[in-house]
Amino acid sequence: MDFKNKVVLITGGSSGIGKQTAIEFARHGSTIILVARRRNKLEEVEQELKKFDVTTLICECDISKKEQVEIMSKEVIQKFNSVDILVNNAGFAIYGSVSDLSIDEIQSQMETNYFGMMYCVKKFLPLMIQKKSGHIVNVASVAASFGLPGIASYCASKFAMLGFSEGLKHELSGTGVGITVVSPIMVKTEFFEHPSFEKMPKYSPTSLNPTTVAKAILKAANSSRLEIIVPSVVRGAVWMKHTFPYFINPILGKSFKKQLDYTKNN
Repeated sequence: MDFKNKVVLITGGSSGIGKQTAIEFARHGSTIILVARRRNKLEEVEQELKKFDVTTLICECDISKKEQVEIMSKEVIQKFNSVDILVNNAGFAIYGSVSDLSIDEIQSQMETNYFGMMYCVKKFLPLMIQKKSGHIVNVASVAASFGLPGIASYCASKFAMLGFSEGLKHELSGTGVGITVVSPIMVKTEFFEHPSFEKMPKYSPTSLNPTTVAKAILKAANSSRLEIIVPSVVRGAVWMKHTFPYFINPILGKSFKKQLDYTKNN
């Protein structure tokens, strides 16, 4: 797909991966729709995109609220008729054990990370199918393949996103519409600024730059694959986990449980 003049909608577009994805698509001449909760941050990104001389639209919207997604989608469809590429990037995590997190904290992650994605798909997919073209890119995480202590509820939301995407991919066969999941490892963004991560080391030497993930998202928008793992070498770890779970799961579980216990006791 040539991205020039394509209409690209990005949720979580006010910072981090979403912001960088908007920049990368703008470099290719795409029309950019930025969706996020913080209007001031959206306006900052919109201002930054002006140097690319592309059409932009900002939509203040909390995607976990289906009523707000309804309003946002009507505005977008009224202005552009449809979108060519939907990037479901908005998401967050709250660190803590299931026993310590409240039901509301667990539920809020699923509402944004999974249901928010689903609301957007439901609003824009029918128009893609109607015109027999388009691509959905769902930004998940390697946590979609590894259930880890401390982020069990976040993992659940990303497992759900990957499973939904796989099922939908089969349904879309022959329609001209594609769907691809991008699953990165840790990325240097505002993701870890949530207070629950206060006692956690924010990044590791292997942490990715948002630009790396943004470029993978552009690749995904042209891909027939179900999932693109970033970096690709981590696909080997996912294969190992699924092939030898009795060996890999105890190692990962012990490592992350140690960190969880540390944060509880310090």
